[in-house]
Amino acid sequence: MLTFTDLIEALTNSRQEMTNTFITEAAIDSRQVIPGGLFVAIPGEKVDGHAFVTQAFQRGAVAALIEHEIEEPFAVIDLRNGVQAEGLARLKTPVCFLVRNSVSALQQIAAFWRRKLDLRVIGVTGSVGKSTTKEAIAQVLSQRYITLKSAANLNNEIGLPLNVLKLTPGHQCAVLEMGFYVPGEIKQLCEIALPQVGVLTNIGTVHAERAGSQEVIARGKSELVQALPPAPEGVAILNFDDPFIRAMKTATKARVFYYGLTPEADLWADEVIGMGLEGLRLCVHYKNEALHLRVPMIGRHSVETILRAAAVGLAEGLTWDEIVRGLQESQAQLRLAAVRAESGALILDDTYNASPESTLAALNLLDELQGRKIAVLGDMLELGQYEREGHEKVGMRAAQVADVLVTLGPRAHLIAQAARKAGMQENAVFEYEDVSETVNWLKQRLTSTDAVLIKGSHGLRMDNIVAALERPQ
Repeated sequence: MLTFTDLIEALTNSRQEMTNTFITEAAIDSRQVIPGGLFVAIPGEKVDGHAFVTQAFQRGAVAALIEHEIEEPFAVIDLRNGVQAEGLARLKTPVCFLVRNSVSALQQIAAFWRRKLDLRVIGVTGSVGKSTTKEAIAQVLSQRYITLKSAANLNNEIGLPLNVLKLTPGHQCAVLEMGFYVPGEIKQLCEIALPQVGVLTNIGTVHAERAGSQEVIARGKSELVQALPPAPEGVAILNFDDPFIRAMKTATKARVFYYGLTPEADLWADEVIGMGLEGLRLCVHYKNEALHLRVPMIGRHSVETILRAAAVGLAEGLTWDEIVRGLQESQAQLRLAAVRAESGALILDDTYNASPESTLAALNLLDELQGRKIAVLGDMLELGQYEREGHEKVGMRAAQVADVLVTLGPRAHLIAQAARKAGMQENAVFEYEDVSETVNWLKQRLTSTDAVLIKGSHGLRMDNIVAALERPQ
């Protein structure tokens, strides 16, 4: 477990003899502090974390990283220009460590701590499917190894260091999700986490508004495979079916392990049968082996999640028995939930976020279900130059799958227009601008035999539609 001695050495490059205090984990939200925790006070545009140092200490934090003086009368150790040994031996908690930049200090401490630990780190990135892949990999690895996985979606320059500081010497593996917005971000995360295994899901259009293009996104994601150590220690697990990711073989010195839906991949699957909410049947091929599996992950797109988790298991020396057991125990379907409306209709709640790729996958799941199929689709944000193309692709697929299409938001008009052009009848398409109108339409028309997909970008708060329709428990 991290100690004050470690913290001071990480920030000053000087190891001081002192009475040691253990740090359980770090937090940037005072409400999430646990006893023995480190509170990281970060100045924000609207809220300054320094205003919550007292609350953090009241909840049991033993220390806080601060970058400017605070009014509260807590002990302060100034680490901005090294450290003076005087007083450290008699240091009492709680204490504030004054640094030049709280986020940079958090990253330094996490990088220092990672280098003290002997474990395998698996980094996961891609445009869609990072979180479900992380969950499935962790479930597989935990069949043999003591494994830590990223909490929630803490996958950026702040979230990843917070996860690293949850590691203990007892952990044997860590599965860390790595997000991307701008080039250089994943490189920075890798410098902290030192992954030996890199898993790439796909290159989509989400965040293209900020990144600029899929080519730029691909270069940013490739920073993970570039950071891996050479083979045999390093392993790059790449999606053979995605041309952007397949080409990353030339960007790494790690061993390349391809997965996909074609026999050209090292690990591949066929005979895929979607069973709606009952999961999937598939045949997985590896070398001269063929295994017929039933896995409780829903949607045909989950085949790739299964292959990624199995690939990591194989790379880390697990047996097929262990891998299959992990897959069958997996609860990786984090974001899509099936609930019942008061009318008895089945609602697929996939309102966490949306991109063209994830929406097409959700429509494919809707296609596997029985009854009248209703797709309630909202705007997909941050697509940049792919905005029209992405919405139109979704509209064309919706016309093939749904009996009724309901759209929400100005961009979703493109979905409705494309659906009509693809042959959907005018009286089967309904367009709305706000949540309340959408809820009213659904409440008046849903029946017990309907299957309803509700999906859109988080900014539209389409989860409020589900809340309004859901049957009381």
